[in-house]
Amino acid sequence: MKPSIPKGTRDFGPREVNRRNYLFDTIRKVFVKYGFQPIETPSMEDLSTLTGKYGDEGDQLLFKVLNNGDFLRKADQEALEAKDSAALVSSISKRGMRYDLTVPFARFVVMHQNDIPFPFKRYQMQPVWRADRPQKGRYQEFVQCDVDVVGSDSLMNEAELVQIYDEVFRDLNLPVTIKVNNRKVLAGIADAAGIADQFMDMTIAIDKLDKIGMEGVKDELRKRNISESAIDTIEQILQVTTLDELKPFFSDSEIGKKGINELETFHHYFDTYEATNTVSFDVTLARGLNYYTGCIFEVQAEGVKMGSIGGGGRYDDLTGVFGMQGTSGVGVSFGFDRIYDCLEELQLWPADSAERLKLLFLAFDPASHTYAFRCLNQVRAAGINAELYPDPVKMKKQMKYANNRNAEYVVIIGSNEMASGQLALKHMATGEQTEYTLDQIINKLIDNS
Repeated sequence: MKPSIPKGTRDFGPREVNRRNYLFDTIRKVFVKYGFQPIETPSMEDLSTLTGKYGDEGDQLLFKVLNNGDFLRKADQEALEAKDSAALVSSISKRGMRYDLTVPFARFVVMHQNDIPFPFKRYQMQPVWRADRPQKGRYQEFVQCDVDVVGSDSLMNEAELVQIYDEVFRDLNLPVTIKVNNRKVLAGIADAAGIADQFMDMTIAIDKLDKIGMEGVKDELRKRNISESAIDTIEQILQVTTLDELKPFFSDSEIGKKGINELETFHHYFDTYEATNTVSFDVTLARGLNYYTGCIFEVQAEGVKMGSIGGGGRYDDLTGVFGMQGTSGVGVSFGFDRIYDCLEELQLWPADSAERLKLLFLAFDPASHTYAFRCLNQVRAAGINAELYPDPVKMKKQMKYANNRNAEYVVIIGSNEMASGQLALKHMATGEQTEYTLDQIINKLIDNS
């Protein structure tokens, strides 16, 4: 049987892992710079922790884990005979793979509330799983890099999170547009349209605007039994581009006014910072997840056709579902794998990598191979990453390995080199070759690192 892996998952070879590590390190460096601390949570959570937090569509994309042992023995027989999957799940599955890092983080905060300082600033970089249809930029197993603050209502936090977005993408040389909106503004739109009780139906439809266009959104709203007059109002408001243009629509909506005020406060902080990337208000930004309550964010890469590569927002009551009331939080997530795909497509990787093989020793015979091994130990002791080809086979084969490993330098050792102590250091890219002592080689490579 030919081996395979589950759809929506991938293997990563050395080249990919080195580049992924570069991306992890770039993101982590900014997180730490802003004072965030790392945590990790289990890959699996209780289904009761996950369900009901992502909306109906999100719940359908949760990977469920079958109970251990004979899971059918305790299955709901009536649901099983009726082939009712929704009713059957609770009797055969108690756990699920985490869908994102935010809900597990909220659970973490509640469980460890007596052990952590508030405000608590955490970052987390781990895989998540979604039973989505695999396509470009969309996988069933992928990594999120999240940064959150809980225990603070200050909109300064929102400003810092957008700064983090800006700095990471600046450091990656990947131009982006960072979109900003507020869920209270969306609630104000529902107020203005007279459909406050259908707020979630409206936001789910608006969230699909980039995929299906305005006509598609209008059709979606009709399917959700929203009136034509309300649809006309929604369409009109979605045309505005500034907060000042929005204000007249919210003359009778207190929640809409509060949303505008929060965005103005966000800018009061953020505008003291000189951004590299475009940061703009987008009234159409909805973020379909149920738990957002204030400012929301989304990041789009420029120059490449890709979905959002980051998003997040304020979630005032997320910990409340776990019994911890009155603890506000705000956070953003980096879509690690989509960012990787953008850097790959745009060829924005740095020319060199810290994991690249710096030096490879090659030997002509068993005696010089032993000599080369002693040299290798001295080079590694100096902190230089190096290898010795494991056998003194034909030089053509050894040189082929040097090319395949993309070694920056090679040293070829034979009886003459052993006798003189002068070793020929060859730069593989230029072909330049110069004789040095081993100490001189070590100093040269350290100076060039």
